[in-house]
Amino acid sequence: MDATPTTTPNPVSTELRVQRVRHEFAARHMQLMARERLSAGFVRVILGSADLSGFRSDGFDDHVKLLLAPPGHARPGLPELVDGRPFFQGERPVARDYTPVRWDTEQGVLVLEFAIHDAGPAAHWARTAPMGHWVGVAGPRGSMVIPKGFAWHWLLGDDSALPAIERRLAELPAEAHVTVRLKVAEADRRTLHSAARVDLQWVDDLAEAAAALALPDTEGYIWAAGEHSEMAAIRSVMKDKGAPLKRMRIAAYWKRGEAAHHAELVEEA
Repeated sequence: MDATPTTTPNPVSTELRVQRVRHEFAARHMQLMARERLSAGFVRVILGSADLSGFRSDGFDDHVKLLLAPPGHARPGLPELVDGRPFFQGERPVARDYTPVRWDTEQGVLVLEFAIHDAGPAAHWARTAPMGHWVGVAGPRGSMVIPKGFAWHWLLGDDSALPAIERRLAELPAEAHVTVRLKVAEADRRTLHSAARVDLQWVDDLAEAAAALALPDTEGYIWAAGEHSEMAAIRSVMKDKGAPLKRMRIAAYWKRGEAAHHAELVEEA
């Protein structure tokens, strides 16, 4: 008989359980209604639809697919779900991922923000498309809902993660303790509003900033998103700190030299 003592791991608190929520697949055409230049490197657009009913975005880092029409087409084709996967009839539109910033299903309005430092097709569209121009919006197909009741929250990211971080800060309660490290050009830094207790620093190196943080001994959650190599470095830093995988989500929203990159490097287990 093995006399080695065993321990039973503590069950995850129901209140602190990360939940995956699936949404009914939906794709719709929307029109450009308004554009606002937030700073040198950011543009906010307002899209309108006659019917935004059923649109849901339960997680602060959800993404929709913005679909841009191919040359010579007034509207992009919309996908249909075939065997559980989106399928396009005809020429496939350019597709890019964006976080829903705000929306109003009754008014049929969806707000997206674009970092426009690069010369990609979506950034070009956000800067130059005429009012009334048609795009497609698909999703979100699902949400990962991270509870607000953790003892602490870390949010780390570059300009591609700024809309999600801004949305998260706006939704966290007054009792939340939040550490934010953002790598954003000085001209694009903005006031971020939150009822929570926030320690915000604008930094030049996200991995270095992450390494300087002391991991608390209470239960919290680490969220990071940005360029692939920088997120891989943060993953390594968190591994060295002994941060639990089940309390982290690290995502690459883009990768140098590659278009339309999105990858999960550490996702809640």
